[in-house]
Amino acid sequence: MTLSARLRAADLSRLSAVVGFDGFIDEMISVVDERRSLTEFSAVPTIADMAAIFAKAAGRSSLREIVVHRIDAGGCAVNLGDGLAGLGVQLDYFGTLGTPRHPAFDAFVGRCRSVRSWCREPGRTLALEFRDGKYMLSSVAQLAELTPDYLEGALADGAFSAACADAGLLAFTNWTLYPHMTACWQFLQQRVLPGLKHRPAIFLDLVDPSSRSPADIQAMLATLPGFAVGGPVTLGLNGNEGNVLARLLGVATAADAGEPLAAQAAALRERLGIDAVVIHGVRSAAVAESGGTATCDTPWCAAPKKLTGAGDRFNSGYGVGLLLGLEAKDRLRLGNAASGFFVRQARSGNAAELADLLDRWADGSLDR
Repeated sequence: MTLSARLRAADLSRLSAVVGFDGFIDEMISVVDERRSLTEFSAVPTIADMAAIFAKAAGRSSLREIVVHRIDAGGCAVNLGDGLAGLGVQLDYFGTLGTPRHPAFDAFVGRCRSVRSWCREPGRTLALEFRDGKYMLSSVAQLAELTPDYLEGALADGAFSAACADAGLLAFTNWTLYPHMTACWQFLQQRVLPGLKHRPAIFLDLVDPSSRSPADIQAMLATLPGFAVGGPVTLGLNGNEGNVLARLLGVATAADAGEPLAAQAAALRERLGIDAVVIHGVRSAAVAESGGTATCDTPWCAAPKKLTGAGDRFNSGYGVGLLLGLEAKDRLRLGNAASGFFVRQARSGNAAELADLLDRWADGSLDR
């Protein structure tokens, strides 16, 4: 049976997942290159062009207009959860949506089976979008409120433990922007995960750790094998994040190509002592696990409608692959299909839509 046929035949509503703990308000922004009228402007096209503008401003004052296109619910857990819920998975979300919850999250909350909103404020991200990528500026001081002590109080009602006991997938995201997340992860390993007897898949996403000290990153990486007390552990990375960890751990960096990514994933997995490492890039994705490696090209899109959150949708497709027990290559293909649909449509796809994309990708009729 083909992957698309299996996706159409599967009853994804019988699957369940827990995601946490980040929640952000994302402002999607274009930087104006030239304004021609009140309604027409050209945007700075690439990150390199933006870098040149900044460089020319050194030593003097300068200004650029920005256009805020949308204010979206964001954060890796929210975006990943939206992708899972879009595919029909029963989703229980726990994270920093604010108290009271920020209204930007209303649509996402409506897709979840249950939601627990934590902390006083969500994070905030200014997402500068360009043709060749995005540059995100995040305000995160308020996220220091999430500590093990806070978690102990938030989990006292038993809802989190009950949701985890029912879930086939646990996804914990955004270590980088939460200063106490290493300690929070250790809290989970000591207080929640040992009580799980069904061995759910555990998926971890760091977010670009470049702004954290090497000592902080090393301390976090040392905790990753501890998640195995709950179930098999997969670390998800994008290409940049893979290279950040590679440089820190003395592993070869890799270009965005299948075999180099696979070799890097295998080396990182060995150094980290976990079950699997999956790396997704713009052109290729790869995974390394105990049985070897697999790679898959992406359904690349030349003119994406939205980039922010595409990696999280890859993770949602890959996560459904874990829930369905798919082989490694098909997990990568499903992740790439979820991301490929998102960048074309600026929203998460449902199972029928991803199955259709997989068919068009296979027969060469998918738009580029």
